[in-house]
Amino acid sequence: MSERERIARLQAIFGPAPAGVALGIGDDAAVLLPGACPLVWSVDQAVEHVHFERRWLDAECLGYRATMAALSDLAAMGARPRGVLAALAVPPDLDDAWFDGIARGQRRACDECATALLGGNLSRAGELSIATTVLGEAPRPMRRDRAKPGDALWLAGPVGLARAGLEHLLLGNLSDAGRLASWRFPTARIAEGLQAAERCDAAIDVSDGLALDAFRLAEASGVALVFDGAALVDDVLREAAASVGRAPLELALYGGEDYALLVAAPPELGQLGTFRRVGHVRTPSDSERASGALLHLEEDGAVRPVAARGFDHFDAAPERAILS
Repeated sequence: MSERERIARLQAIFGPAPAGVALGIGDDAAVLLPGACPLVWSVDQAVEHVHFERRWLDAECLGYRATMAALSDLAAMGARPRGVLAALAVPPDLDDAWFDGIARGQRRACDECATALLGGNLSRAGELSIATTVLGEAPRPMRRDRAKPGDALWLAGPVGLARAGLEHLLLGNLSDAGRLASWRFPTARIAEGLQAAERCDAAIDVSDGLALDAFRLAEASGVALVFDGAALVDDVLREAAASVGRAPLELALYGGEDYALLVAAPPELGQLGTFRRVGHVRTPSDSERASGALLHLEEDGAVRPVAARGFDHFDAAPERAILS
């Protein structure tokens, strides 16, 4: 298809612009009607050979996955999505069926999060890439720098299962849909983020691994976090970890791409919806501040420090430079 034909296909797949949007796909830019809340913007990129291999997933799954990963940033801010833009870079060997499939996956993810794709850009490239920009609005945006000593730590969504799925893919197991679902079909926890924003100030989504993302929250807030090891592991994770020969806690802390939501909230607020309590926030000691030892794990009555490691695009260490 030509670029004009591809844009026409996108207009057909995504349909008319939703309420609140004066102009959607087809012009030089989208036009949104002004809202009453602060705007929240974010962008995320899925690049072939860095974030995925085409043999690991079909086109619709790729479009879905890339869109959900971007929308997860809105969940972390407690924002309601208002629209999505996507810049798609297409290699010469990508056929029209793949192009349509990516768009259908994007449409499915947008539908599930009550938003719409409003436009973007198309380009030829040497490898497949999707850059997804998301726009939302939030009356009280949550931030990383507002966790306080005495807060409880709450988690929405599983951690570790996506990495277990990735391990199966790396081992060449491409057909076990059940084991691969957490990696292939992540969920942007928009509803949980909106729920948390009514009562919480601090949050982060878990994309690069719970330990690394939790450290970012702790460092920004100037606090220390203590995780309850037993609360991070359940029977589902134990079975998934055993299937790839990994320790459950290792996957939970360092797995990444879970898109779970970690929030800090005063304990007197009580149970936070469907979140589960996984730890608490405390004041770090002077030595912990100096050394950056802001993460700890409590198991069987003993507390030990936890390394703040996870996936880093610019870290050349082999164990962290793996596709993730």
